[in-house]
Amino acid sequence: MMGPILDRATAEQRREAALVADDLAAVLALAGAKLPSLEVDWDFGRRTGCYLISLGAARTAEVLRIVELLRKGLHYEHLAAAEEGR
Repeated sequence: MMGPILDRATAEQRREAALVADDLAAVLALAGAKLPSLEVDWDFGRRTGCYLISLGAARTAEVLRIVELLRKGLHYEHLAAAEEGR
């Protein structure tokens, strides 16, 4: 279990992990996608001081939607980089 020293030392990591998981869920929801098992692995973090974001299991259709979103985002990122290079 986490002692008081480790608890204080990892407070920022816990906050960051919770915010990132919430942000990811919110962005996916805006895009009409979701990872139903998305969560912070609090148990692992309490044992190690390293907080992992568990993406969990999702149906193929949900993952395909997320892949589409990532591809579109990369496409627009490349377009923006090309515009900057002009």
